[in-house]
Amino acid sequence: MSKRNTQQRRHSIIAELNINGEVSVDSLAKQFDISEVSIRKDLASLENSGLLLRRYGGAIALPSEITEPKTEKLSKQKKIIAKYAATLIRDHNRIIIDSGQTTSALVCELESKKGLVVMTNALSIANEIHALENEPTLLMTGGTWDANSEAFQGQVAEQVLRSYDFDQLFIGADGIDIDRGTTTFNELTGLSRVMAEVAREVIVMVESDKIAKKIPNLELGWQQIHTLITDDDLSESVRTQLVAQGVNLICAKAVN
Repeated sequence: MSKRNTQQRRHSIIAELNINGEVSVDSLAKQFDISEVSIRKDLASLENSGLLLRRYGGAIALPSEITEPKTEKLSKQKKIIAKYAATLIRDHNRIIIDSGQTTSALVCELESKKGLVVMTNALSIANEIHALENEPTLLMTGGTWDANSEAFQGQVAEQVLRSYDFDQLFIGADGIDIDRGTTTFNELTGLSRVMAEVAREVIVMVESDKIAKKIPNLELGWQQIHTLITDDDLSESVRTQLVAQGVNLICAKAVN
């Protein structure tokens, strides 16, 4: 059976799971007229991608508390930043997309890219990537679920990341300290630093209203950051200070 047919079948399994909350190996085998062994392989692959939980005889949907996305709508600035960020990605790149609203906006801009390998620690982002028609290879960190960041964190996730190398990391921030780097309300910063270690290029995506925002926890220092993409609503003074930190500053504008 072709890879395309396999992916279509797995998309159908997820769609049915979203409707009914559970599926059985027996019914899926009859529905798709394939062996139960093949269905079990499908469920194992989908579980490894963080899209369901296997149970005896079938699978169930992931608990809603770790899959329901925030209802916040993407701002115009987030979309502009994401659209520019996507222009930096080449076909066949290996990228990491960290959890976050701004980084998640990047996913829908990847539809035209070929042969991507995408790692993420966020289930919501994994679901969006899995739904793309160009079918990027999807990797997940696994690890311990952190309700504050709505993503996986911890030593297991860090170990998984260290098993790979990537071309680019796309990461957000709660704030930008002009003197120090990116900052966050979350005290769990270890995974972000490992992400930066295993990527050849670190690209921070952040709206301009977060720049110079005072937040206590330093996440990534300027020495770890290559590019900062923000919107065009920055004063010349702030732009000058950021460029002085050695970062490639991009102030993205809307394209009419």
